[in-house]
Amino acid sequence: MPSHHPIALSFVIPFLNEEKTLGELYQRIAEAVKPVLSAGDEFEVVFVDDGSTDGSVAEVEKLIDGQPNVRLIELQGNFGKSAALAAGFGLARGRIVFTLDADLQDDPKEIPRFLAKLDEGFDVVSGYKQKRNDPFTKVVPSRVFNWMVRRSTGIRLRDVNCGFKAYRKAVLENVRLYGELHRFVPVLAHWKRFRVGEIVVEHHARVHGVSKFGGGRFFRGLMDLLTVVFLMKYERRPAHFFGAIGSLTLLAGIGVCVYLAVLKAMGEAIGHRPLLSLGVLLVVVGVQILATGLIAELMVHARPDKPFVIKSRSGFSREEPGE
Repeated sequence: MPSHHPIALSFVIPFLNEEKTLGELYQRIAEAVKPVLSAGDEFEVVFVDDGSTDGSVAEVEKLIDGQPNVRLIELQGNFGKSAALAAGFGLARGRIVFTLDADLQDDPKEIPRFLAKLDEGFDVVSGYKQKRNDPFTKVVPSRVFNWMVRRSTGIRLRDVNCGFKAYRKAVLENVRLYGELHRFVPVLAHWKRFRVGEIVVEHHARVHGVSKFGGGRFFRGLMDLLTVVFLMKYERRPAHFFGAIGSLTLLAGIGVCVYLAVLKAMGEAIGHRPLLSLGVLLVVVGVQILATGLIAELMVHARPDKPFVIKSRSGFSREEPGE
């Protein structure tokens, strides 16, 4: 049965077909937290299955049988890393919440260093894989992407893509995940005035399984970056963005229509002029930008439904959230 002692540290670990690594990852985490837990405090490991088709779930269930601090959230299917993390964050009980990948490329021995950095007054600490043991085709796009994030958001992190991060619980209670925004949680936290720090972490080569991220990850990341930049600059004043573009378009259309109205008043025929169609089109498009674009973006950002469906849960008591 789950313990009723205070949970100091939670580890939220999404996985997809990683059956060969999960048991060893838990053992490494357990060894790493021993010297940093205070008397009476405990830790939990929340594994989130994002639609695995191998024996990963069975491996976690074995851990649950022998370890009271292991939890399993099994999603209905593959919803993506952001949704899996959101599910884990919603049920994690620790004062500090760690995220790390399930493939053993992140080394749990870095946990004390993350905690030491948090003790310096930071609310989020992100890992920086200074020396990456990944293929060239992953490293170069990642470096370019991180440079773009720094330039467009002003945050000084050198590796927003690193999955090894530590958060104070208050950060996760104030940052909403959807789409593929998981990599931007430190950026969104920085925008909400939380203090964000970074430490260099050791990165190991993948030994088991294959990477779940293809070439399309870079382009999806660019789209998410545009979303984040928009939210950072315009969420509280979206009319400043849509209003500028929509107003210019609308004014241009009105200008064209006024010009044609003057010509009509002077007795000139305007029904055959392409300029009439352009003027009407500009007016319609301007109104659409002002109305439809604004409403659609705000609805996506603010909609209350969860971006995942939980199929089952294991290792949680009935008193814990979500029951």
